[in-house]
Amino acid sequence: MRTAPSLRPLERSDRDAVLELCAADGTANVMVAERIEQVGGDPARMGGHLWGLFERGRLTSACWAGANLIPVQVRGDAALDAFASRARRSGGSYSSLFGEADAVLGMWRRLEQAGWWAREVRASQPLYATSSPSRAVEPDPLVHRAGPDDLAVVLPASVAMFTEEVGYSPIGSDGGTSYRRRVAELLRQGRTFVRRDVDGSIVFKADLGAVGGGVAQVHGVWVAPRHRGTGLAAPAMAAVVAQTLQREAPVVSLYVNDFNERALATYRRVGFERVGTFATVLF
Repeated sequence: MRTAPSLRPLERSDRDAVLELCAADGTANVMVAERIEQVGGDPARMGGHLWGLFERGRLTSACWAGANLIPVQVRGDAALDAFASRARRSGGSYSSLFGEADAVLGMWRRLEQAGWWAREVRASQPLYATSSPSRAVEPDPLVHRAGPDDLAVVLPASVAMFTEEVGYSPIGSDGGTSYRRRVAELLRQGRTFVRRDVDGSIVFKADLGAVGGGVAQVHGVWVAPRHRGTGLAAPAMAAVVAQTLQREAPVVSLYVNDFNERALATYRRVGFERVGTFATVLF
């Protein structure tokens, strides 16, 4: 008799199984891999929950539920049904559902049928990766890692990036305290790259939003409006890739909206190759 799949919260003892699951597609699962590597799978320190689906005693898929929902290797109707049902029962409030497109859109169809509402569904976001410095673009020597002392100038650029990308300001009911904390933490870790103008203002910014499982994923790429179309982005991104490969991970990845033709052209020129498709549902 075939044993029915079972879903349960993952524990510290599941750490190795989760990391093995993430490694099946490291570029897609870097966000969850980083979290598990940081806290060792300890539920008390994760800042969210990680649900796992087991078949015949083996972990076959998972879903992170914190500020966001992130499916990990979720395949097939049974897994999609299980995680969508668990999300509905959780009573949680999520900012987004994102990750590998088939899993995200499959979960979203079930959640939408249950009455969930989304501000926007970005159904096709090409996922890119590279494991070598750009051969076609010389890195911009003025791009460097910002530090904690740069918070005052980096924060406005980060807020501008977030507002453009998501559609609302991250300065919420807490006056921006939580977002400021996140920006400051990236600066403390040396994971924010910037290029300054002659007046000291930021004209380019990119963050390593996640580093785990041998992959560093670039988030929050932003070019100041007055410098867009000037050819600044490709050399700046080439510098980010070169420095990240040297220090953080052997693979650099990112994902981008399929309608952002300028960004797509820049990333391809720098040497990124498409390795998959993400989707994001914004709540």
